[in-house]
Amino acid sequence: MQISHFPIGEDLKELTEHLTVFLPVACYETTISKNTYGHIPLHWHDELQFVYMQKGTANFSINGDNVVLRECCGLFINSGMLHMAEEKTQGASYICLNVAANFILTQELYSHYVYPYVQASNLPYVYIEGNQDWGRIILDAILTIKELLQKKQPYFEIDISVQLSLLWKSFMKNGLPPAVNKAESIKNERMKQMLDWIHHHYEEKIKLADIAAAGYLSRSECCRYFQRILKRSPFNYLEHYRIQKSLLLLQNEETNITEVAYRVGFSSTSYFIHKFRKEMNMTPLAYKKQKQNKG
Repeated sequence: MQISHFPIGEDLKELTEHLTVFLPVACYETTISKNTYGHIPLHWHDELQFVYMQKGTANFSINGDNVVLRECCGLFINSGMLHMAEEKTQGASYICLNVAANFILTQELYSHYVYPYVQASNLPYVYIEGNQDWGRIILDAILTIKELLQKKQPYFEIDISVQLSLLWKSFMKNGLPPAVNKAESIKNERMKQMLDWIHHHYEEKIKLADIAAAGYLSRSECCRYFQRILKRSPFNYLEHYRIQKSLLLLQNEETNITEVAYRVGFSSTSYFIHKFRKEMNMTPLAYKKQKQNKG
């Protein structure tokens, strides 16, 4: 299954339905440039995520760290980690496996072998080398699970459970031991609170003090958080988010450029066009016509 758009809530949590309570696993292919936004926007989810880069190279940003993911290698992204991705080579695509942490192993084994990793502050992600035996086991398991989900032959759920056990055992044996830093966990949560506030108020006139207050921080500390984790200022992120929100509105034939500009929080049409061109390398009108022609 190819995913070109996945829903994200106002708090940046991914809203994709990951099958059922009985089988809380999803595995899908994504060609980054085919996403609605032209990249994979910033988001997070409760599930553990394993990524297998099947074609090309991509830049992943995970809790402020930039990672270049090469073809035939992979990534583990922990639960709750803010992340996004952009293609580095044209047509870059990957397979994504999302799985509920409590489904990796049985309930009896979960608390000892999985939960410490979910809570670990030193493991926001792990790079998986495809040319090493332990990494190959994990990447092969991802491919096998994808095939099992597609074919759905008798007892495929049990086969998926077996593959997850093999994957997790290899991950534990060759990864870093989990450790908890309470301060880092608090920083991650405060960052989410500030982003959540922006996403609920982006249409309004926003002051730096408002964003900082949402994370219980001073204005200077707020700016440091954004620079460290997102590599941009709070207002630069706000404008970026407003542009992202405008993309869906521009695809509506009924809307005009001025209306879209004000609906996403810009106080001037000319400034909206300037920022849009800078981010998207085209004007809002050109983007609107491009989407209408494709439709």
